[in-house]
Formats: sequence, structure tokens, C-alpha cells
Amino acid sequence: MNFVELRSFDNYIPANIIQGRLEAEGVFCYLADANTSTIIPFLSNSIGGIKLMVSDDDVEKAKSLLSEFDSAYTQSLACPQCGSHDIHYIAKSSVNNWISAIFFWLIGNYAIASEQVYHCYHCGFEFEKIPEEPTES
Repeated sequence: MNFVELRSFDNYIPANIIQGRLEAEGVFCYLADANTSTIIPFLSNSIGGIKLMVSDDDVEKAKSLLSEFDSAYTQSLACPQCGSHDIHYIAKSSVNNWISAIFFWLIGNYAIASEQVYHCYHCGFEFEKIPEEPTES
């Protein structure tokens, strides 16, 4: 049986969630390089991250399911400023992130995580946490 790389991840949590969701739909898949990327995170970029490998028989079904999952996720997020659903979780462009990246690149092999924010590509608003839905009493 041949496998095809369908997607790569830089974090094991979303990788395992997607793998579980695909397996629940009957798609045969596994995660390649998950242990290496998790135990030695600074090697993750050089080996291509955690790879979602899908059986070549299930590629079209998996692509369709991933598209559905992505669409449902983006529709669940809304910008608190303008209400747009064009939101992505990105590395914050800040002086601290740049200084940290340069410093740790100069001193050796230890990588630190950058600050991340949700960024609305419609209005440019950035926020750290997804606003909670108001509860009706």
C-alpha cells in the first residue's frame, strides 16, 4: 500500500486531531515524523514537520474531508471588530519576535516559540484569544 503526504503540521495537537477525525470517517492514515518533531522541536522545520500520510486509495476522500474541516473551522471564527471569517492564527510581527529569533539563531540550536495572534485579513485587527460567545441567562 502506498501513502501520500497530504498535509504537514508544526504541532502534534492539531495533527492528532485531524488524524483522529479522518480515521473516524474511515480514512486509513498515519503521522510521519511525529515523535522526532515533538521530542526535538528545533529539527521540525528541517524534516518537514509532522506529515499526515494518507493511503493513496483514500486521497480524494481525505482531501474532501479536510476541505470540510477547514471550512467549518473558518466559519466558527469571526473577527470581533468587523465580523469577517477571514481569520488565521499567525506569528505576530513584533520586535520581540525578531530579536528572539536572531538571538537564538546566533547562540545555537534552541528554538523558542514566537508570539501568535489571530489576524483578520479583512480589517487587519489582531487578537490573542477567541472571544467567548455570550451566554443567555
